[in-house]
Amino acid sequence: MTKVIESAKIKAEARSLGFFCSGVSRATRVSEEKEREYREWLSRGFNAGMDYLANNLEKRLDPRLLVEGTQSIVSVALNYAPSFHFPEGELKIASYALGQDYHDVVKARLRQLAESIGAEGYRVFCDSAPVFERYWAEQSGLGWIGRNQQLIIPHAGSMFFLGEIFLQEEVDEYDKPVENRCGNCHKCIDACPSGALSGDLFDAELCLSYQTIENRGELSELAKQTMGDTFYGCDRCQTACPWNSFSTPTDVEEFMPKEELMAMSREKWTNLTEEDYRRLFKGSAVKRAKYSGLMRNIKKQ
Repeated sequence: MTKVIESAKIKAEARSLGFFCSGVSRATRVSEEKEREYREWLSRGFNAGMDYLANNLEKRLDPRLLVEGTQSIVSVALNYAPSFHFPEGELKIASYALGQDYHDVVKARLRQLAESIGAEGYRVFCDSAPVFERYWAEQSGLGWIGRNQQLIIPHAGSMFFLGEIFLQEEVDEYDKPVENRCGNCHKCIDACPSGALSGDLFDAELCLSYQTIENRGELSELAKQTMGDTFYGCDRCQTACPWNSFSTPTDVEEFMPKEELMAMSREKWTNLTEEDYRRLFKGSAVKRAKYSGLMRNIKKQ
C-alpha cells in the first residue's frame, strides 16, 4: 500500500521549524497558460544574460521529469523582513542579503522537515534548480504572484524565501490556489525606477537586481542613473507594495545582519578591500556578485 503523509502533520512540523507558512500541491506539468507565458518570455529575451533559465526547460515545466517519482510538492516560506535599516543617505544592500546565505538556511530546515514527516527519497530545493518556485507556492495556497513578480502572502507581504520538498509520497489533502488580491493597485510598477515591470512581461535586462547582481558586464546607463543608494539588488517594488505594510521583522537568527555590516558607512564601502569583502560576506548570498562586481556597483554611486 502506498504511503500517504498527512497535510496537517507537514504544516505543524513546518511551523515548529520556523516556516511562516506551508502548503502542498500535487506534482503535475504546469498549466498551459504558465508554459505559454514562460516560453514567450524566453523567446523575447527577457531573461537577459541568465541563459540558465532556458536550460532544462522540460524539467522546469514538469517536476516529475526533474525528480522521477515525485508525487507531491511541499512549498514553504521563511520570513526575512529586516528589523535593521541603513541610515538615510548611506549606501545599502537589498534586505534579503543582510544575513547568511538563504539557500543553505532554507535547505537545512527543509531536510529537517522531510525527516520529521517520514519522507523517503525526497529532494529539497531553494532557488537552486529548474523549479518554478513562485508558481508552486501559488498552487500550494501560500499566496499569489503579484505585479511585482513576487509571491505575496495575505497580510504578510512578499519578504519571504521560498523552498520546496519534492515528495515521492502522496498527501491526504492538497491545497488550492488563493485569489489574486492585487486588484487595480500598480504601486510596484510606479515605484520601479527602470521600467522593468511596466511591460506585459517582466524584462530582467531593465531590473536593477539583475544589473547589480547577475550582470557580469558593465552596468547599463539606465542602471547607473536609477540605482540610487542601493548597490546590490533593489527592494523598491516590494517596499511600495501595500501588503508589505503587514510584514513583521524576522526572528530567524541566521538572517540577522552582522554588527560590522550595520556599521558600514559610505566611506567604508568606497574603501572596501577584498579582504574586508571576504570577511564581511563570508557565508552570504552577496558573494554571488563577487568583489569585482560589488566594487563596480559602489564606484557608480
